[in-house]
Amino acid sequence: MSLTLDTHFVPAHGEAVPVAPNILRITAPNAGPMTFHGTNSYVVGSTSVVVIDPGPDDPAHLQTLLAAIAGRPVDAILATHTHLDHTGLAHALAAKTGAPLIGEGIHRTSRSLREGERNLLDAAADRSFVPDRRLTDREVAEWPAGRFRAVATPGHTANHMAFALEGTGLLFSGDHVMAWATSVVAPPDGRMADFMTSLDRLLERDDTTYLPGHGGPVERPQAFVRALRTHRRMREGAILARIRAGDRTIPAIVAQIYRSTDPRLHGAAGLSVLAHLEDLAERGLIATEGPVAIDAVFTPA
Repeated sequence: MSLTLDTHFVPAHGEAVPVAPNILRITAPNAGPMTFHGTNSYVVGSTSVVVIDPGPDDPAHLQTLLAAIAGRPVDAILATHTHLDHTGLAHALAAKTGAPLIGEGIHRTSRSLREGERNLLDAAADRSFVPDRRLTDREVAEWPAGRFRAVATPGHTANHMAFALEGTGLLFSGDHVMAWATSVVAPPDGRMADFMTSLDRLLERDDTTYLPGHGGPVERPQAFVRALRTHRRMREGAILARIRAGDRTIPAIVAQIYRSTDPRLHGAAGLSVLAHLEDLAERGLIATEGPVAIDAVFTPA
């Protein structure tokens, strides 16, 4: 089963786009190689609302959000995870609306940093986001806008959480599953083993549509997640094959298996390769002369 990505998406910056009954999508103007056309914020509800992922710290995006809210009470601001393109605006929106911040927890890495290691995604982390209420896996938070069930989906970050709007078939999937691209899993922020387990968890559910943090909806999500899981396993196999063929470094592996990828994304690709290599080392399939790291030398086990 091959993974088919959908890159046809009209962001409509500065506008609120209805995507389902009582759900508006507002795409922030922070387009880039890692954010596609920008970060999606969602306003859910009718008489009062819940905002999911307020987005980057951008005054224009704040004004578009406030226009979409249209003076209605904001019962909660939910965060799928604490990367600044999703939560940079959280405190400003909370100050304007009085709404509490809600999420899985504060930003943290998926594992401890090793001696001498530098977190290459540290600048993307929002360490100022401290939830007023922390949700645990499967916990339900209910407001007039609906019943939101927390679905823990670590992998992209340690604190990544999706939110299912019960009774609608909709899941706000954040950056875990997106239609336009595969999620970056970059150690030590993310962990491949966690990411794969989270995909398995989604396969146990019966959601009908995902509304992601970037790009358009994920339709037929069960088939898409199965294909995404297969894609990751195939990528793992390709990495292992390159090491067995004699490649010893991450740049050498990236040059071979990401030949058709935009060169601007090769740095992110290297971090995903590192995530796979960590998982392969934990399973005893490869070896290194030292810790698994971006500049390590890898050999078959």
